[in-house]
Amino acid sequence: FFNVYGPREQHKAGMASVVWQAYRQIQASGRVKLFRSTDPQYPDGGQLRDFVFVEDCVDHMLWLGKNPQASGIYNSGTGTARTFLDLSLAVFASLGREPAIDFIDMPSTLARQYQNYTQAKMDRLRAAGYAAGPTTLEAGVRRYVEFLQQG
Repeated sequence: FFNVYGPREQHKAGMASVVWQAYRQIQASGRVKLFRSTDPQYPDGGQLRDFVFVEDCVDHMLWLGKNPQASGIYNSGTGTARTFLDLSLAVFASLGREPAIDFIDMPSTLARQYQNYTQAKMDRLRAAGYAAGPTTLEAGVRRYVEFLQQG
């Protein structure tokens, strides 16, 4: 599973998705904090992750359960890396708010092990016959924010 986000993750506290963290920050202060880049190849907020909507992960697993010929280990992601800035902008757009983003220093304990780029290789699942496309970041964030605003 890559960077999963979606309903019912509040119990994960500090390990909850960046969508959840951004939503909470915007609700509290109207702003989002993102880490400054420590790598000149990536601008601030330009670090990349394969953000995958939880319903897509569930769909991957249900499909695999219904297709026993597909045996082995499969990635569950979108196959497309997007920036933390993209994600934050999607949360602001879903809330109908103007973006307000602050870049903060990355903690030194995290900087040593931080990955600037992750992306699922989805070719094996596709080759096994899985044909559904992923939920776009913007659509998934919108659905998640709508869920969060319900209560």
